Amino acid sequence: MGQVAIKEEEIFTYQDYILFPDNGKRYQIIDGEIYMSPAPIPYHQKILANLEDILRQFVKTNKLGVVFFAPCDVLLSDVDVVQPDIFFISTERMGIIKDKYIEGAPDLVIEITSPYTKKLDKIQKKRLYEIYKVAEYWIVDVDKKTLEVFSLKDNTYKTIAVHKEEDVVASVLMKGLKFNLQEIF
Repeated sequence: MGQVAIKEEEIFTYQDYILFPDNGKRYQIIDGEIYMSPAPIPYHQKILANLEDILRQFVKTNKLGVVFFAPCDVLLSDVDVVQPDIFFISTERMGIIKDKYIEGAPDLVIEITSPYTKKLDKIQKKRLYEIYKVAEYWIVDVDKKTLEVFSLKDNTYKTIAVHKEEDVVASVLMKGLKFNLQEIF
């Protein structure tokens, strides 16, 4: 991979992003600003795998679309390039899947917090996903063992539920999807 040149105006684009080093760290660009985090810890990956298994099974059984997980680039704009932990694209919107990246907002995005990403997931990414009209956004808080569900209503996220470990999670977007939150932890 090439070297990343620091530009005077400090606005980074997808063209800069593809030159970032492949060093095991996750790079993302939000509003032209670079965000970097180290590779996730094993517990994060365990939660990701368990949740991805539940979603993939449901989506496949019901022929709803496709589930992806990081690392996979999602281009929301030239200055907004993210790698959600897990995301879903419905059959009707498969056209946003390109050869090298996803071009546009997924239907559902799930972020699993870590000490490095908690603020980013709960503030910047939530705002970004709202702006680009991701229909449903879930934040899994690893420390609190909760899953917060946001649904887009009138271009604004509304909190649908904050599930605790003993709760049953349901999706607004994927009718019929239900699972015990403790299954992912």
